Amino acid sequence: MYLVPVSVITGYLMGGLYTLLTPVLVFFAVPVLDLIIGKNTGNVSENRSKEIEKRLGYRLATWFCAPIHIGLVFWGAHIVTSGTLSLVETIGFYLSMGTSSGVLGINVAHELAHRVNSKPEPFLSKLMLWTVLYMHWGLEHVVGHHRMVATPEDPATARRGESFYAFLPRTVLGGLNSAWAFEVDRLKKKGKPAWSSSNRVVTALVAQSSLLVVVALFFGGLGLIYWIAQAFLAVSLLEIVNYIEHYGLKRKKTGDNRYEPVKPRHSWNSSNWLTNRFLFNLQRHSDHHYKPGRRYPVLRHYDDSPQLPTGYAGMILIAAVPPLWRYVMDPKVDASARI
Repeated sequence: MYLVPVSVITGYLMGGLYTLLTPVLVFFAVPVLDLIIGKNTGNVSENRSKEIEKRLGYRLATWFCAPIHIGLVFWGAHIVTSGTLSLVETIGFYLSMGTSSGVLGINVAHELAHRVNSKPEPFLSKLMLWTVLYMHWGLEHVVGHHRMVATPEDPATARRGESFYAFLPRTVLGGLNSAWAFEVDRLKKKGKPAWSSSNRVVTALVAQSSLLVVVALFFGGLGLIYWIAQAFLAVSLLEIVNYIEHYGLKRKKTGDNRYEPVKPRHSWNSSNWLTNRFLFNLQRHSDHHYKPGRRYPVLRHYDDSPQLPTGYAGMILIAAVPPLWRYVMDPKVDASARI
């Protein structure tokens, strides 16, 4: 994971086309190395899982990402407003920062958001999501997506035949609406108004708006454009991963018109060794949804869960081309539905 911010800084220092070093690393080098290195389908034994989850080192690995990410994004605002970058370098730097904010920022914020019984970790998650203007997503993901995944009610579950470009606006707007509806219902039960400081969506929007004002005051219009651009790229990267993770999968309705419990077969899984090292085992997504309380080092591989043909980095490239995506994935969706 830490190679990502290092690549951003290295690319900037080398200049020119090297400012594209981060997207080249993530979207080209990693998929090729995934094919060479292959998969790791081994699991930590159940009797060791609790002990490993308690190890401080695994937690520190995610905690340190927060100050690194936040510092990197503010440093980036300084760089783009310093007037030292050429047009090519500016484009490369924007793409690298957006990639880092998605891989280092939102991905780690996701892991930390799930630690609901720990105050420091969800707080760090909110700080990281604050920098990419997507704070409500941490709430909706935990209380909405995990409950309704693989159903028509979940805006973060892509439908069979739906392109990423159709999915993106639907999931962004749907996720915000879902988070808002949850907060309104929660506050209504407490006898509180929807528009209040107790509404976490309202406080998120105020916090993000305040951040943009501060960025504009300190870094000017160019800094504001940079900030919004890196946030847009990071969110797009998050949502294309969401698109990949549940594309076409459905939970069946039971006799009482409810949905069957979430099982490993309701998420696409990948156990590519290298990409899982980059993403804190995010690709073991089947187990993450089956047992969302598990910390990343002990997430398990299931042979009977639907498997992606390659790691997320490679799948992102395929998803960017809808006809290719449907050619690769629709037969897999149909085969999974027959199981």
